[in-house]
Amino acid sequence: MPTIKSELQIERSKFKPTLPAVLRSGPTGVLPRMGKPTQSLSDQSSLQSIFPKTYGLPLAVFSKGRNAVVGKKSIRLGVVLSGGQAPGGHNVLAGLFDALKKANPKNKLIGFLGGPSGILENKWVDLTAPLVDRYRNTGGFDMIQSGRTKIETPEQFNAAKQTLETNRLDALVVVGGDDSNTNAALLAEYFKAQGLAISVVGVPKTIDGDLKNEDIEASFGFDTATKIYSEVVGNICRDVLSAQKYWHFVRLMGRSASHITLEVALKTQPNLALIGEEVLAKKMTLAQGVDQIAQAVARRAETKKNYGVVLIPEGLIEFIPEMKDLISGLNDTLAAQEPRLASVSSFEEKRSIVASALSAPLAALLNSLPQSIQAQLMLDRDPHGNVQVSQIETEKLLVEMVKTRLAVLKAEGKYAGKFAAITHFFGYEGRCGAPSNFDATYCYALGYNAAVLSLNGLSGYLSSVKNLTQPAAQWVPGGVPLTSMMNVERRKGKEKPVIQKALVKLDGPPFRAFEKMRDSLVLEDAYVYPGPIQYFGPSSVTDITTKTLQLES
Repeated sequence: MPTIKSELQIERSKFKPTLPAVLRSGPTGVLPRMGKPTQSLSDQSSLQSIFPKTYGLPLAVFSKGRNAVVGKKSIRLGVVLSGGQAPGGHNVLAGLFDALKKANPKNKLIGFLGGPSGILENKWVDLTAPLVDRYRNTGGFDMIQSGRTKIETPEQFNAAKQTLETNRLDALVVVGGDDSNTNAALLAEYFKAQGLAISVVGVPKTIDGDLKNEDIEASFGFDTATKIYSEVVGNICRDVLSAQKYWHFVRLMGRSASHITLEVALKTQPNLALIGEEVLAKKMTLAQGVDQIAQAVARRAETKKNYGVVLIPEGLIEFIPEMKDLISGLNDTLAAQEPRLASVSSFEEKRSIVASALSAPLAALLNSLPQSIQAQLMLDRDPHGNVQVSQIETEKLLVEMVKTRLAVLKAEGKYAGKFAAITHFFGYEGRCGAPSNFDATYCYALGYNAAVLSLNGLSGYLSSVKNLTQPAAQWVPGGVPLTSMMNVERRKGKEKPVIQKALVKLDGPPFRAFEKMRDSLVLEDAYVYPGPIQYFGPSSVTDITTKTLQLES
């Protein structure tokens, strides 16, 4: 069935991403230059024993030079989209396709369907020019879809090996976040241990912005997603100023890190934004966080401003030490009491059973929460038996607790305003948007670069494109070893290698910039209205990068 295109899609299909100058001659005009051996962020001896074949690889940097070898032999390359969607994924596929065909028109690109499960089940589609052209510069992952299956058991590794051998693949590109690229590193190690000449290359993807380091300046999708969220938050800020009667509590994507909330705060200047990493560093309690918001509401009420905007990261609860302890205690208690809980029907009975099994402080904390949140904490569990923190409506929890705190302040004569709140969660709205000019170009370069890494037989690398605040022609392509970004963490009771998530640095330029302005934002109406993503127009508007990237550079 042909894709029905909107007017914008028709115009966007004409957009031509700019390649870094080094890549413009195609793969046959690029030479890989290898640097010094690398080492992991920590746990060096443990990781070296886990990755004996791929640990310590050198950084790869590309320079111009004749490299006819990569074009002499035709290759077959597979690609898989893994994890949550992020704007620009289709341009990664387009970059891969174009680079392969530029090196040798006989090269083949196949896309595994539905994520890593497509590898295990040998389900794929031939990515042809007509198919790829249909999806250039579009959002979503619908060309081949994505999935969250992990390849981690011996049986799964063997199934992946059989699929790649059956299809005579020379390389596999894994497009994903930290978990997916950890999986890519394990596959690269497994294939080398099996004596297979199959390159495995990763591409950094996540709208959360937590896959970055010195060599990965940004994960793709973060730019577009934060622009989408900022447009809507900016609209709410304008509505707040127009109606002047509501407090809007907005929860934003970002369970493990608060990069999205920080970026949207820098772009829109709300009255308050909670940053999870700061909450953790200060060991704030839930009550302290609630009081911080209530005090801001009371201060604004003194100036007759009974309205405002509060931004909250999705993972805020897990950054609050006592809430993290409560969730851990609930995970253990729910599992231990499962037969008993299954025999009762009323919520009150279930809460009583759970509370009696918790320590006194945790039971008191649970009982202090609104009943709706208690229900979410106790009843919503994932397949592993854990509380689904991302499903907890933190914004509603805070609203209810702020109401209670304001009632106390009112009784003490410290608050005389009115408090009416509206809650929002902006998450999925940002994952599949049409990519910004930055993401459309960045993703195309990442894909093209991943193909060059693969054509040169480099395995266990993540596609890296640096110098991103400069025009695309000046970007610096290369490859960073996946093991160099790893440490060892305890997951499900076992020590496992993982690519370390990048959290908001409280001493970093983006947070410091926000910190300087936030006290004044509580009382002022200094809202900024970014508006929709601009695809056409002056470069100062269309090609602007995130505040985070600008400040970090």
